[in-house]
Amino acid sequence: MKNSNNILAEYGTTIFATMSALAQEHNSINLGQGAPDVDGPKEIREVAAKALIGGPNQYPSMIGVPELLKAVARHNKRFYGLDVDPNSEVVITSGATEALCACFMGLLNPGDEVVLIEPLYDSYLPIIRHIGAIPKLVRVEPPHWELPREELEAAFSEKTKMLVLNSPMNPSGKVFNDDELAFLAGLVEKYDAYAVCDEVYEHLVFEGHEHRPLMTYPGMRDRCMKIGSAGKTFSLTGWKIGYITAAPALMKAIMKAHQFLTFTIPPALQLGIAHGLEFGDDYYKTFTQEMQDQRDQLAAGLREVGFKVLDTHGTYFLTCDFSPLGFDGDDAAFCRYITEKAGVTAVPTGAFYQQDGPSHFVRFCFCKQPSLLEEAVRRLKDHFSD
Repeated sequence: MKNSNNILAEYGTTIFATMSALAQEHNSINLGQGAPDVDGPKEIREVAAKALIGGPNQYPSMIGVPELLKAVARHNKRFYGLDVDPNSEVVITSGATEALCACFMGLLNPGDEVVLIEPLYDSYLPIIRHIGAIPKLVRVEPPHWELPREELEAAFSEKTKMLVLNSPMNPSGKVFNDDELAFLAGLVEKYDAYAVCDEVYEHLVFEGHEHRPLMTYPGMRDRCMKIGSAGKTFSLTGWKIGYITAAPALMKAIMKAHQFLTFTIPPALQLGIAHGLEFGDDYYKTFTQEMQDQRDQLAAGLREVGFKVLDTHGTYFLTCDFSPLGFDGDDAAFCRYITEKAGVTAVPTGAFYQQDGPSHFVRFCFCKQPSLLEEAVRRLKDHFSD
């Protein structure tokens, strides 16, 4: 038999699938998987259910149903002051992962260089490398996640085609500030590059911090591809509804990839999300506050267990240093240990780095019901107090 694709063959099962399977095997509370344990607003689901029964259920437009395209455009204006043409600057995708793939496939050629900031969401590199583009990795590291500006600038060159920016950042919880974003915008413009901006946690930014899209900075409007996720904003991850905002010239390239990836997205689900994007400010404020409260609950509990809990300014993840607990092993071993012995699952932070990542930090997810978070903390306390 001839070999499969050489690039993809290098990758095993994702750490999320591995730890989730281990959690299921040991009846462990899974705080590793980044998915809520309750469904999103009933009102959105009712709109989608009505549309599913009432139809039509045939192919919608390749770019998306008009209602959702307009809702995404209005969302950009409402929250960020961006004027967006829904007919030429928005496309609906099968989740943010397809959005990323369409942007990479539409813009990159073999040999193009792409600057990425570790820790990384796991889909970035396989897609980029499969295209034949060349990743140039720069890292931020715990506990402070400081942006290494000299290293970043050194990573850019005349061969640089693209920057990939994830803010709010998974798994660090870092929200890039105005000064950092201005610096990145300057590099993108200086080297005539594009920026793919993974902003799926845009509505999960906590006290004293603000999410500002790179697209809003001077010179960036025509260089940025802004990616959002209904799954994250409305706790409907299984629907896999994402959306890209980009200037018409970029969107033409993106659409050439999108048409051969999924072509189009279920219309009933699109109509439900269109309804949700029009929710009043109360929804977004309540959603963010509830997640912040769950963050604080889990952080306080983990500190009582003995973890050193790092600040998280966005997303629904906490990074913790387990070295105060005296465990003799790396982050992967620790995650397996607490799954098997304490009945609580996390994921190793080192898995988000390509090599020589930090070895004593793990990521917990707090987008779970408070009662489940309480039980997880109880289990950890019981185990580590023995």
